[in-house]
Amino acid sequence: MPVLRRDRLLTLLLLGALLSADLYFHLWLQVQRQLRPRERPPSCPCARRASARAPGSAAAASDPRTAAHNFSRARLGPERDGGGRPGPPKLHAYFACPLYNVPDEPPGLGPEDLLLAGQEALRYYRRKVARWNRRHKIYREQLNLTSLDPPVQLRLEASWLQFHLGINRHGLYSRSSPVVSKLLRDMRHFPTISADYSQDEKALLGACDCTQIVKPSGVHLKLVLRFSDFGKAMFKPMRQQREEETPADFFYFIDFQRHNAEIAAFHLDRILDFRRVPPTVGRLVNVTKEILEVTKNEILQSVFFVSPASNMCFFAKCPYMCKTEYAVCGNPHLLEGSLSAFLPSLNLAPRLSVPNPWIRSYSLAGKEESWDQLARVHSLPTALRILSLWSLAPMPLSFTGNMDRHHYEMFTKFGDDGFLIHLDNARGFGRHSHDEISILSPLSQCCRIKKKTLLHLQLLAQADYRLSDVMRESLLEDQLSPILTEPHLLALDRRLQVILRTVEGCIAAHGEQSVVASGPAEQAAPDSGQANLTR
Repeated sequence: MPVLRRDRLLTLLLLGALLSADLYFHLWLQVQRQLRPRERPPSCPCARRASARAPGSAAAASDPRTAAHNFSRARLGPERDGGGRPGPPKLHAYFACPLYNVPDEPPGLGPEDLLLAGQEALRYYRRKVARWNRRHKIYREQLNLTSLDPPVQLRLEASWLQFHLGINRHGLYSRSSPVVSKLLRDMRHFPTISADYSQDEKALLGACDCTQIVKPSGVHLKLVLRFSDFGKAMFKPMRQQREEETPADFFYFIDFQRHNAEIAAFHLDRILDFRRVPPTVGRLVNVTKEILEVTKNEILQSVFFVSPASNMCFFAKCPYMCKTEYAVCGNPHLLEGSLSAFLPSLNLAPRLSVPNPWIRSYSLAGKEESWDQLARVHSLPTALRILSLWSLAPMPLSFTGNMDRHHYEMFTKFGDDGFLIHLDNARGFGRHSHDEISILSPLSQCCRIKKKTLLHLQLLAQADYRLSDVMRESLLEDQLSPILTEPHLLALDRRLQVILRTVEGCIAAHGEQSVVASGPAEQAAPDSGQANLTR
């Protein structure tokens, strides 16, 4: 009996010692870690830095979309307030400057100034939503798939719908409209419910012999993504590193289409107050969950594969891409790309394709035709349209280096008084070390520019509103920032000076009154042997 009692006592002592050791070496350390921040004095600089950290930093760190990027050093930029202008110093000061806010449109827009009739547009989109729900139900029944997802609803407050209803004869959106900021956020975060090839790629599928393709395949790969709010966007995946320059020996028509060029073109268009580029935002897309698993296109489903590096990849069918060597790949699933908002359906708002009188072309012998010759061959459009061409020449072409501008589009409702729409800007920002002066032919040959455009250019040449600084701050708003490398940003300042010198030369030759047009009524061209633009 005494032996048993002694054994019990020893067992209890051993268990007590183990518990004490566990408390001292494990639990007490955890308690100390929990109590340490509370014991830190309030004047500790680390605590001040932690308290000064942005409120959204914790959320950004936990967001899986910011954890991995597709071969880029992207970082999450600050969100914009839906109701106001962005906050960076120079960008905010530029947008608040009176010279930027030159009156360009009447204070009140009538029904004839809006692109869409509200009730007619709502009826059309309700029919489209109902038709999409029916087709989606039939598709799932055919595959014996069950889904708990409710049918798609058309919400009147949807940002894409408000964007469509806000388009007017002066631009795709108004300066003070909060809709664009909300649309950019929605395209960045809303889940996708459908993915498909674009209509032009569908029409060309199988229409070529892959062995006869001259230009490198895959440079045009793009998809149409539909979001849970029924909005649509054109997705262009990352094809080229931001630091890479287009080789000097490349023709412009075989250059890559860069997703970051699409994003930068939208920001530059907004800064110059043209408002003619559809809202565009960067996004990390999960190619498996947000494309492969939601597409109903069997051809698109068939081009997905897993690379030897265990990355999910896909490619397009002929004529743009015929081999897996030209595929785009996630890392392992996340793929960086641009999303450009769709314009209203052509059934609601027909558009006219306007050939560029200064279109660049190459003969089969590889000889480039000059823009002088082509400007004489093409029939000139109306006076207001050609004036728009001159005033817009600095933005999409000279600043970005985009030589692939063969046509523009206009809404037919506004006739010749409408504005030119800038679509497909992905071939810009290819070479920061070279300025293509021939792109300025519309300006240097005709020597006409709108006064509002000239004021904005002169403002952006000042140190307080330097274009490179304003662009840098504007691009920080995007999730994929940095969008442009520093050499590309500095090239904007250099090219701005080239444009301003061209305008100065025109004024010296023809006088300011003949060169600078204060409004649409001033249509007379300078006596330089060019076209007579009087109506």
